[in-house]
Amino acid sequence: MRSAFFFVLALILSISTDAAWAGKRVALVIGVSAYKQVPQLTNPARDADAMTALFKKAGFDAVDNRRDLGISELRRAIRDFSATSQDADVAVVYYAGHGIEVDGANYLVPADAKLASDFDIEDETISLDRVMRALDGAKRLKLVILDACRDNPFANSMKRTVASRAIGRGLAKVEPSMSDTLIAFAAKAGAVASDGDGQNSPFATALVRNIAEPGLDLRIAFGRVRDEVLKATGNRQEPFVYGSLGGDTVALVPRVADPEAEARVDYELAAQVGTRETWDSFLAKHPTGFFANLARGQNSKLEAAQQGRAKADDAKRQADELAAQKATDFRRQLEEQSARQTAEAKQKLSEQAKRDLDEARAQIAEQAKKELDEARRQAEQARQQADAARVQVDAARRQAAADAQVQVEQARRDAKAQADKAQADKAQTEKLAALTPNQPPSPEPPPAAPKMDPSDIARLLQAHLKRVGCNPGNVDGKWDDGSRNALELFNKSADTRFDVKLASLDALDSVRSKTDRVCPLVCAKGQRAEGDRCVQIGCSSGYVLNASGACEKRPEPAPKPKTATRQEPAAPRSAPAPRGGGGKCFSFGGKTYCE
Repeated sequence: MRSAFFFVLALILSISTDAAWAGKRVALVIGVSAYKQVPQLTNPARDADAMTALFKKAGFDAVDNRRDLGISELRRAIRDFSATSQDADVAVVYYAGHGIEVDGANYLVPADAKLASDFDIEDETISLDRVMRALDGAKRLKLVILDACRDNPFANSMKRTVASRAIGRGLAKVEPSMSDTLIAFAAKAGAVASDGDGQNSPFATALVRNIAEPGLDLRIAFGRVRDEVLKATGNRQEPFVYGSLGGDTVALVPRVADPEAEARVDYELAAQVGTRETWDSFLAKHPTGFFANLARGQNSKLEAAQQGRAKADDAKRQADELAAQKATDFRRQLEEQSARQTAEAKQKLSEQAKRDLDEARAQIAEQAKKELDEARRQAEQARQQADAARVQVDAARRQAAADAQVQVEQARRDAKAQADKAQADKAQTEKLAALTPNQPPSPEPPPAAPKMDPSDIARLLQAHLKRVGCNPGNVDGKWDDGSRNALELFNKSADTRFDVKLASLDALDSVRSKTDRVCPLVCAKGQRAEGDRCVQIGCSSGYVLNASGACEKRPEPAPKPKTATRQEPAAPRSAPAPRGGGGKCFSFGGKTYCE
C-alpha cells in the first residue's frame, strides 16, 4: 500500500506540473534561402518547414511561418510576434539563414541585404537583441534557436569604415539579461555550422527528433541534440546553449497524463477485496479501458468458481438422497421377504423345514448386508467426489486472488520503473548543468523509491510457489519450515540454487516467470492424478479398493457346511409343499410325492 501511495502521489505531481506548462504556446519560424546578393542556401527553407510542422504537431496555439523576408518584412514580422507573445506562457523564435557578428553583437541577415560596408549593418540587418526584446512578454519560457552560424558571405566584399571594427567568424557568445531565457546556437561562439548535404541541416534534424518529446526537459533535449550533431559531423560542429532556467522541469511539450491513473488505483483496491460485488462496483465506475477488461476477467473466474460450488453441492445432495432411498428400499425388501419366508416356514412341521428357514434367513440377511454396505460405499464415494470438487472451487478462488495480486505487483513494478527513469533523467540534467556556464546549483536528488517489505516478498513468493504446485502451507508472509521446504522442492524441480532460509526478490522473479506446474503432483492414498488435480478412485460393481489403492474383484464368501443326511440311492430332494397343504413333499423317479 505504501508503494501504491507513492506511485499515485508522483503521478498527481507530474500531472499538475505538466498542466502548468499547458498554457498558451506561440512560435515564429523564419527561413531565408533565396539571398539576392550572395549565393543561395539550400536547406533553410526546408528546415523552417520541418520546424513549423513540429510546432503544429506539438499543439502550439499559433505558429507563424515566414520565408525569404526582406529587411522591412523581417522587422514587421518581429514586431507582430512581439504583440503575439505578450500573453503567452512559451514563446519560441526559430531562424535559419545567414547571421554575422560585428563588434561582439549578433545580427540576422535578410534576403535583400547588400552590406556594401560595415556602416550598413544597423540598416540592413536585425540585431539578436531586438529579437530577444520581442519575447519579453512571455511568462514562463523565452527560447531563440539560431541555425545561422554559417560562414559570413559578405566578409570579402564589405568595406570597413572603421578600421578597428571587428567582424568575427560565426556568432558571438551571448549572456541573456532576461530570466527563463535560452538561446541555442547551431555551433558554439566563434565556430561555423554546416548547411548539410541531406534534406535538412544536421542541427535541424536533431532538433526535430528531440526537443518536442513530451515531458522532456529542454536542457536534456538540447544535450541530446549536441550529441547527435557531434556524431553526424565527426565532432566538427558542436551546438551550444546560452542562458539559464530554474530547478523545475521545463518541457516544450507537456507530458500526456495517464488516462487510466484513477482506474489503476481503484483496481488495486478492488483486487485486495476480490469479491463479485467489489468488481461490479469497479465496472460501474470504470466501464471501459484496460483495467475494466481485467475486472471482467476476475468476475468471470469468480462466477465459474461459484457455479462449480453449486454443482458440487447438488452432487452431494443427490448422493445423500440416493443412499437414503437405497437403504429404505433394502430394509423394506428385507422385511417383506423375511415376512414371506416366515409365513411359508410356519406351514412346515418338520425340523428340516425349520433349518432351511434359518439358512434362508441367514442368506437373505447376508445379501442385504452386502448390498447395504455397497450402497454406503457408493454414498461415501459420492461425498468424497463432492469434497474434491469443493477443494477445486477453493483453489480456483485462491488462483483468482493470486492473479489479481500479480497484476498489483506489476503495477508496483511499473511505478518503480517510472521512478528509476526519473532518477536517470535527473542524473542527465546534472551532467548537462555541469557543461553550461553560470548554472545554479542542482537540487538535491529525489528520495529513492521505497523498497518492498520482506513480509510482502514472502507472501508473494508463497502465493506463486502454491501456483506452480510447490505447496508452502499458509500464504501469510511468515517464512516457516513449510515455505522453506516448498522453495527447496522448487530448486530440485526447476534446477535452481536459491537460498531457502529467506524469501528473496530473485527467487520471487524466478517462480513468477513459470507459467505451468513445476513441482510434481502427489495424490493421497485412494486417489489418482487426472490432469492437474487429484480425484478419488472409483471401482465398478463387484470390485473393491484394496490396501495399495487398486481395484480388485470382491472375494466370494466361503460356503457353509451342509448337515449330514441319510445316503440313499438317487435320494429325493425336498420340494416345497403345495400351498394350503400340511405334509412334507419329496421327488423320486421324476415324480413328486407328498405325505
